[in-house]
Order: sequence, then structure tokens, then C-alpha cells
Amino acid sequence: MKKALIALAGAALVLTSAACSTTSGGGEPAGPGASTGDTIYVLGPTPDHGWTAQAGTYGQARVDEINKEGKYKAEYQASSDGEAQNDLVQTIIANGDAAGVVFFALDDSAKSGQEALIAESIPFISFDRIIEGPDKSAVLNFSGDNWSVGAGIGYWLQKNGLKPGDTLVTLIGDNGTVSSRRQEGFEQFLTGDREYTDNHTQQTAKTTEAWTQEQVDELTATFKVVSDWSADKAYEYLEQKLPDIIADAKASGGSLYVFSMDDEMTFGFMNLLEGNTLNDAAKQDLRDLNVYVSAIGGMQELYDVMAGNAPQSAIAEEYFDGLMSMWFSPKMMTTAINFMVQYLDGTDWPFKVGDSEFEPTWIVDESNVSEFEGFTGH
Repeated sequence: MKKALIALAGAALVLTSAACSTTSGGGEPAGPGASTGDTIYVLGPTPDHGWTAQAGTYGQARVDEINKEGKYKAEYQASSDGEAQNDLVQTIIANGDAAGVVFFALDDSAKSGQEALIAESIPFISFDRIIEGPDKSAVLNFSGDNWSVGAGIGYWLQKNGLKPGDTLVTLIGDNGTVSSRRQEGFEQFLTGDREYTDNHTQQTAKTTEAWTQEQVDELTATFKVVSDWSADKAYEYLEQKLPDIIADAKASGGSLYVFSMDDEMTFGFMNLLEGNTLNDAAKQDLRDLNVYVSAIGGMQELYDVMAGNAPQSAIAEEYFDGLMSMWFSPKMMTTAINFMVQYLDGTDWPFKVGDSEFEPTWIVDESNVSEFEGFTGH
């Protein structure tokens, strides 16, 4: 059996809502409480699996509560991509009853939908995926602290021996701001330009060795792939590249580190190890290496692996020296909607147009996993 299993979890969330308001000119909303509409529109993903599905579930539940409360009407409108969200925005504008929109942009093509809201002076909260340009006109940009989760993984991997010249595999979610901010936070921690603060323990850490940017670039240059938040795509990449990854790790000191930007992609690695694709030699090499694997999200299935009471716990125990996931809960979608209600109520609104607010994050591992309830992912 390998060394003690470690785990961290995090999850993120996303929503949208649109409104018709009086204006102060220049396409800007008139301010908190000034709306003439009565409907909160929440634009989010079509629930399918993982973090996305649970975010949509939380969003729909909060919409139902708002309708029962009776002060505002609310609608959750699901889409499969940003272009479909743009079509929904046109319908919202035509309806003429929008009080505000909570906008979980599914990809960067949703930029034109946000621009249409701006042109109509409909206040919107940008959630999770923050699109540059429209973000300056959002009444709030709200997301999990993606820079912090990246820094947290940098801290955890370094604590477990990561040094210049080691082998790192980076499993990237997509090409949007969520992933780019996670990458920035990771690199900035290593170079000493960012500290990591754990919002559960309230402890702050900084790098034990300030890396040069050249050292960081070398670390992150070779083994990386955009996996579209998919376990299957991470599996396919690792199935193809693992022989090269193992050879590189053996040649560079015997350690392998995985910077995975989502629980789903971390499960892709475990699914590969659980199957019959790898030959016995590759599996033995992995047992012999020091292997530290990260994640971000908070799926209960991964918490169960960390706690040692899931079918894949044996896989992680056999092949990994450490496993972690940063806390990043899809319950944030509820918080995003609550911010819109607060804005429309017009009281105690502390933000200016274009401001950002971030949901805290922290490390969940074997020592504290029993304290947290994750979301159902699969």
C-alpha cells in the first residue's frame, strides 16, 4: 500500500438573470433597486453531469424559492452553449420584464449576449466564467477564487516535493478565464508573486523557493492537454502519453505530479489505472514513482475515495502517494442569485459596477474530508 492518501476539494458555480430598468444613460443600469421589471432570469447550463449539473440543480432550486417568496418572479433558462444563451438574451429583451440576469456564460461566445444586455441597460451578474469586456459593465463579477485554487495546488505540490526540473502533467479544463486564472495562480505561487491563504484553517503560505519564470515554463511546457472538463478526454490523453510521462519522471528524479483543474479529469486518471489498458510494467513503474495528484471541485465520489470507502480508494492507495482537491462548491450558484436579489432590493449593496467578488477556497484532505459534504458528480 502506498503512503497516506491526501485530498483537497473545491467547486465552482454559475448563473444568469436579466432585467429591464430605468437608466442613467450610456447603457449603464441606474443602480441598485432601480429596476422596473419583476423577473430574475438565471442563465446556466443544461444539467448533465458533475459540477455543471449540480450548479444547475442549485440554481433551479433557488429560482423555485424566489417564486414561492413572491417578491420577484424567476426563471431558470438552460442552454448547451454560449450561442444558445445569446438567443435566450434576445427573447428576454423582447419580453420586456427583466429585473436582472444572473449569467453563467458557458463559453466566450456568450459575450454578445452580455453586450446586448448592456445596450438595453439590463443589470446582470457575471458568474464563474468572466468574459473580459462585458465584465466592466456587470453589476458584479462573481466566481470562486480561481487564482487561489491554482495557488493552493502549487502550495500542495511543492509541499510534497515539487522542484524545478520535475515532471508535471497539466489537465486543463478549457481555454476560458476559469482555467487561465487557475494556471496563473499556480505559476504565481511558485514564482513568489502570490501567497496561498487557506480559508478553512486561516493559514497563509508562500513558496519555499522562488522559481524563475523560465523554470516554471519548463515545468509546464511538455505534458498538458485541454480536456474540456471531461474524464474521458483526460483518460484518452493519459492512455496515449503515459509511457512518455513515466519515462520522463524516472529520468528526472522519480516523482510525477498532476495539476488537474477538475475532479472529473482526476477521475479520468483513476479510471485508466482501474482498467486493463496499461501493461504490468507501466503499473509497476507508477507504484515505484512518487505520484501526487490534485483536483478541484468537491465531488462526493472523490471525497469517498479520500476517505477510503469507495471502490477506487484501493486504486488511489496503490498508485498515488497523495491525492487532493480544492473546495469549489457549485452551491456558489445560489450565492450568485442571492446577490442579484440583494442588488434589486436596493439595500446594503457594497459593490460598484465592474467590481469582482470571490468565493473562498481551501484544502480538503484525508485529515478533514469528514467535515465536508460534497456534491453528486457522476
